[in-house]
Amino acid sequence: MLTILGHKYRLCDGLSRRDFLGIGGLGVGALALPDILRAEDQVGKGRSHKSVIMVFLPGGPSHLDLFDLKPDAPVEIRGEFKPAATNVSGISICEHLPQLARMMDKLAIVRSIVGGPDDHASHMCFTGYSRLGSQPLGNWPNFGAVASKMLGPVDSAIPPFVGLASQMIHQPYNDPGPGFLGAAHAAFTPREQGLSDLTIDAGRRHRLQARADLLSQFDSLRNRIDTTGMMKAMDSYHQRGLEILASSKLREALDLSREDPKTRALYGMGTPELIEGFNAAPRLTEHFLMARRAVEAGARCVTVAFGAWDWHEKNFSGLQGQLPYLDQGVAALLTDLNQRGLDKDVAVVVWGEFGRSPRINQSAGRDHWPAVSCALLGGGGMRTGQVIGSTTRLGDAAKDRPVHFLEVLATLYRHMGIDTKRAALTDLSGRPRYLVESNEPISELG
Repeated sequence: MLTILGHKYRLCDGLSRRDFLGIGGLGVGALALPDILRAEDQVGKGRSHKSVIMVFLPGGPSHLDLFDLKPDAPVEIRGEFKPAATNVSGISICEHLPQLARMMDKLAIVRSIVGGPDDHASHMCFTGYSRLGSQPLGNWPNFGAVASKMLGPVDSAIPPFVGLASQMIHQPYNDPGPGFLGAAHAAFTPREQGLSDLTIDAGRRHRLQARADLLSQFDSLRNRIDTTGMMKAMDSYHQRGLEILASSKLREALDLSREDPKTRALYGMGTPELIEGFNAAPRLTEHFLMARRAVEAGARCVTVAFGAWDWHEKNFSGLQGQLPYLDQGVAALLTDLNQRGLDKDVAVVVWGEFGRSPRINQSAGRDHWPAVSCALLGGGGMRTGQVIGSTTRLGDAAKDRPVHFLEVLATLYRHMGIDTKRAALTDLSGRPRYLVESNEPISELG
């Protein structure tokens, strides 16, 4: 039995009775797996295996209580938490993030993220653009879909883009999708029957092959009357689809029972329970480990959603219940990547859709604050042990070096080998679209 941890998502062995090549068996939607393979052929395999793990904190984490504390501000601004020194002189973060504090030399903090609207959605983090603004025909693609389109798979048995987030009740928190790039570049999402469809015993393998043979016979018949050669090409796509379903690589990569118990202990045990009333994500530190295993197996992009951060009430007691999980999960991920020599190949970013209000409200909470937020980055061969940007004395606006969401994404694209100055994708109207417009990668990160 293979279990993907999450809110009410327990998987069982066996082959789905749905169409054996339906991408429903890979958790994406109604598109057939051969369509994904065909899209991969159009761009070819990538030149290298550089990966990104994005940790999305749905709800808007409080920059003032995590990475940009204001101990000298009035009490109604500074709140209850105290800044704690890190292993980098002059940098302090929240006292409830001790493991991250001990490895600040492996991290970079951006305290001046700007450009997002007051909107509870993952769109800014995943695409760099607001879903409330103008959209190209077909909508903006997320960064994983872009990598899938432009770089293709590292290994034909491993999808280039894997989304590990449990399905969240508040729909805009979820992955906004591949936009105008189409469902062929959507994330593989191991929910519900997603991984059970990758588990094929001998009897089911025989039935799967029989179905493939029958399909091949129909295709052969159509080939004889096809003058374009398209059907002949489809035969190879279906065969490769069969190979992916028959391969154990992806299933094994996402099976944590195969991991060293000492490494599993490093990540700790999260909780699948949702915080009541938040409609966001569980606190599953295991997803960080699964992300590492996925990129190690060949995924280019992996996304994780973690916790609930919309604390309009009881902000400090609420954060105290979440920060230890985040602290252990992110610290374990970065430690694990370093120990495995993957710290230059895998970039990690942790952020949310906006920050929180400087002034604490009457319910001991902080409200939405899109004017400024923060991000934590590590790995990827970046220059770490530094803080980029600053906010005003009260933390209500960027003071020095404002950094747009698109600059962070430009940095991630550069890490993966995508030249954002030259690379453009065509939307559904035929118009070329540059990935990050005029935004440059963050120069301070190298």
